[in-house]
Amino acid sequence: MLMKDLIKPKAELTTVREDATLEEALTVLETSGFRCVPILDATGNIYRGNIYKMHIYRHKSRGGDMQLPVTHLLKNATKFVTLNSQFFTVFFAIRDLPYITVLDENNRFYGILTHNRLLKMLSQSWNVDIGSYVLTVTSPDERGDLVSIAKIITKYTAIASCMTLDIRTDGEPRRTMFTLPADVTPTKLNKIVANLKRKHFDVPEIENLRE
Repeated sequence: MLMKDLIKPKAELTTVREDATLEEALTVLETSGFRCVPILDATGNIYRGNIYKMHIYRHKSRGGDMQLPVTHLLKNATKFVTLNSQFFTVFFAIRDLPYITVLDENNRFYGILTHNRLLKMLSQSWNVDIGSYVLTVTSPDERGDLVSIAKIITKYTAIASCMTLDIRTDGEPRRTMFTLPADVTPTKLNKIVANLKRKHFDVPEIENLRE
């Protein structure tokens, strides 16, 4: 389920009505500075799609009628998620869009989730703003490896966050990234790394978040 505080609500958005002309939509886009905005029905509740500045300019440059309704160049009509959508559904739905439209429980337009807000949320979950170091630890991906690595690290400190980013094939090691809390000193870091290596877990990269 999406956290509502990640979503920019309808009241804060620039939108155009479906009965607006392309000329009117272009004025809205140029005034707002946005490259695209949502198209809503006359009630402001039903999402119709998005209108992009580049598509209007292309239409105009080819001598197209600018008094046509904005829906003539409507895009992304089926690109939306709901407040109840799972995170991975949202993540893959937004990847090729500047934002993804969010509908409420009654399929009414609720707002949008932008790339920036999604990336900010991921950054916060990684604790990069309050961490000290990020360790990249590789393992053969055998059963219990993650538990063993965590036990070694937690002998010295808590773990602020843990993330695996690999696209793996058989035989390749597993890379797991551990963010350590802000109070970890270089001395403590060296002890953690030495202990990991003694247990045959490699640490190919250490990122200092203080730098």
